[in-house]
Amino acid sequence: MKELKDIRDIQDLEKLENEYDFEKAFFLDRKLRLMIKDHPELKPLRKKLGRLMSDYEDRVWSDPEKVSEEQVEESEKAERTVEAERKFIKKRKEAIKKKLKEYDMNQQDLGKLLDHPKSYISELMNGVSPFSMKDLVIIHRLFGISLETLIPTYLQSDTRAKINETINKLNKPKLKLKKDDIFSE
Repeated sequence: MKELKDIRDIQDLEKLENEYDFEKAFFLDRKLRLMIKDHPELKPLRKKLGRLMSDYEDRVWSDPEKVSEEQVEESEKAERTVEAERKFIKKRKEAIKKKLKEYDMNQQDLGKLLDHPKSYISELMNGVSPFSMKDLVIIHRLFGISLETLIPTYLQSDTRAKINETINKLNKPKLKLKKDDIFSE
């Protein structure tokens, strides 16, 4: 499955494949629940997301006898990763909102600067859709917010595993990822 980055990815999604996908879907479901008040057109996406999550739980967690320690560990790791992502998004949102306030601006003004509709700015700010690199550079240049605050630098566990596997295949023992953790807080 392709990584669930944007709520529009839900439309093409047939099933959730792993615990990270499930936790990410759960995070998006909570965000969509709040956003539907202002954007009722998101209801079908939330409904589909709910079905995907229910199907995943039925497929993977329905028989307690078959749940392994490895599954539980993967679930806990996915929870920690998505929680770190949530904290990052919250910190970024607060930094942007602080700068908007300093410049006597609102999200609609930011939307005009980035050439996005107001509803999409809400998705971006809430982490439901990802900012483009261009958006983040504009925000950085206009408001002086550090790129470290705007761009997540953590790696997903599957990405880390692939990188470590490739390093081993290349036989480059001096080449290493800098931290053992999945994400930085």
